[in-house]
Amino acid sequence: MTFSIVGRCAETGQLGIAISSSSIAVGARCPWLRPSVGAVATQNITLPALGPQVLDQLELGLSPAQALDKALTSNGYSQFRQLAAIDHLGNSAHFSGSETLGCHQALSGEQCVAAGNLLANRAVIETLVRTFETSGGQLADRLIAAMQAAQAAGGEAGPVHSAAMVVVGELIWPIIDLRVDWADTDPIGQLARLWSDYRPQMQDYIVRALDPTKAPSYGVPGDE
Repeated sequence: MTFSIVGRCAETGQLGIAISSSSIAVGARCPWLRPSVGAVATQNITLPALGPQVLDQLELGLSPAQALDKALTSNGYSQFRQLAAIDHLGNSAHFSGSETLGCHQALSGEQCVAAGNLLANRAVIETLVRTFETSGGQLADRLIAAMQAAQAAGGEAGPVHSAAMVVVGELIWPIIDLRVDWADTDPIGQLARLWSDYRPQMQDYIVRALDPTKAPSYGVPGDE
């Protein structure tokens, strides 16, 4: 039903998540990030509250494994949950409950952790981690490359219909928050195209927010 990669850029400290699912609007429920704290993917039969709760525990100084355990224990029904988390230093942890759906796997790598359920095969998650570790470019490029490679390796057992990517840096808001809430085919490919279109404009939107006097014009009515 869902597979994801949670990663950190060792050079910039950026944190990011890319995720895809057979369900609608996966980006609305499953990726949770907090600048300079960590990132958490909550999936399988997801409880969105687990994301902020894990981040709260990371912010208090707990390790990712401790933060997952505390959040899961306090909410119950942990057997239905699958989570992957990374902190601001690149330490990671994952959890897959006994009721995780279908073929499932979770794996930590260098500055990353990946997890999935209802997979075509367990190698999908190994491909996610390996591709993230070996890809070049900025964090978002590596997240997209990992997702495309995982899809090529089999992806989910059935078709996926939504995908999302969120990246946070030093600012309080996400510098990237792109979503394909529903697509009949290839939401990961559509997400990759969105990123390709957004990449050259990303810094301009940051400038516009921080210093409107330096905001570039986009040539639309009223934008001078």
